[in-house]
Amino acid sequence: MPRALTLIRHTTPAIAAGTCYGQMDVGLGAGFAQEAAKTLGWMEQADLILSSPLTRTATLAEYLARAQGAELRFDGRLIEMHFGAWEGQAWDAIARDELDAWSADLMGYAPPGGEPASALMERTQALLEDIARLPYAHIALVAHAGPLRAILAHLAGIPLAQTLGWDLPFGTVIGARY
Repeated sequence: MPRALTLIRHTTPAIAAGTCYGQMDVGLGAGFAQEAAKTLGWMEQADLILSSPLTRTATLAEYLARAQGAELRFDGRLIEMHFGAWEGQAWDAIARDELDAWSADLMGYAPPGGEPASALMERTQALLEDIARLPYAHIALVAHAGPLRAILAHLAGIPLAQTLGWDLPFGTVIGARY
C-alpha cells in the first residue's frame, strides 16, 4: 500500500438533486472551477491520480493531475454502482417495494438491470490489492460516493452498510497515511 492514499469525491454534477444517476455519464455543474480549486487546495501532492472514467470524475482528475504534475490513469473499477432501470429516475419515483428490497439486502439485491453492492465491494477490493503493489508514495483516487464508501469500508474493516450515514459532500478529500 502506498504511504499515503487520498480519496476524492467528484464535484457537483449537472443533474437535478434527488436523481439516481449511478453510471450515467453526467456532466459538470456550473461551479466546477471553484469547487475544483477548493479540492486542489485540500489535497497533498500526489504522485499518481487514479480516476473513474466518467466525465464528472475524469475532468476533476485531469485538473488535479495537471495542477500537481501527477501521473493520471483511469480505472473502471472506480465507476459508481450500476443502478440499472433506476438510473435517471427521481429517487422518490422508484417503486417503494424495490427500494425496501434493496435496503433489506444491500449486498445481495440488484436494482432491475443493475448490480448488487457486493459487486462494487469486489471490484474496489481488487483495486486496493493492485494499488498495494504500485511503487508510488502517494496515490489519489477520484471517484463517486459508492466506490469511496466501499474503499472506506474495506480500509476500516467494517460492513458497507455502516458507511451509508457518513457525509461525503461533492469535492470531499479524505487522506490516510500508513
